[in-house]
Amino acid sequence: MGRTRAFDRDAALERALEEFWRNGYEATSIAGLTAVMGINPPSLYAAFGDKKSLFGEAVRRYQETHGAFSARALSEEPTAGRAVERLLREAARIYTDPAHPPGCLIIFAGVNTTDAGVAAGLRDHREAGRRQILRRIEEDVEAGLLPADTDAHGLATFYAAALQGMSAQARDGATRDDLDAVATLALRAWP
Repeated sequence: MGRTRAFDRDAALERALEEFWRNGYEATSIAGLTAVMGINPPSLYAAFGDKKSLFGEAVRRYQETHGAFSARALSEEPTAGRAVERLLREAARIYTDPAHPPGCLIIFAGVNTTDAGVAAGLRDHREAGRRQILRRIEEDVEAGLLPADTDAHGLATFYAAALQGMSAQARDGATRDDLDAVATLALRAWP
């Protein structure tokens, strides 16, 4: 008969998520994870598998919680322009929220990783976000809400790059006001 877990799995996962967010995948050690999660290595492996599996679960949790604002903005707003504005404004707020590490886990966690699978997985998530922006822009072009000659691909890539830059700025200490100013300037590029 197996032993009952002596820890809250969801709380431990949230602490692991924040450790990966704070340090990135490569710099996060099993020792660091077990320390912040309040568990020992055998418990970590039994509950989550290896470090890579735990990271995958942390990324999914991030997308369902802290990072869910982007999918909501892109699906709930009536136009691509309003969706992109909301996306940038919410990024400014969330990337600088002192309740958790700054910036975006999906943008930062793969920096300097030597694990090609981790890097590719995060790149795929970022590309999926850019494609969501692209779809919204293309829908508005088709609906006549944006000029027919709008460079949808270029515009989507520009706003994805703006979000990535805002994340980097937040990690470097930019304030919400700083990032709101970036959003304001970036929105001037909207056709």
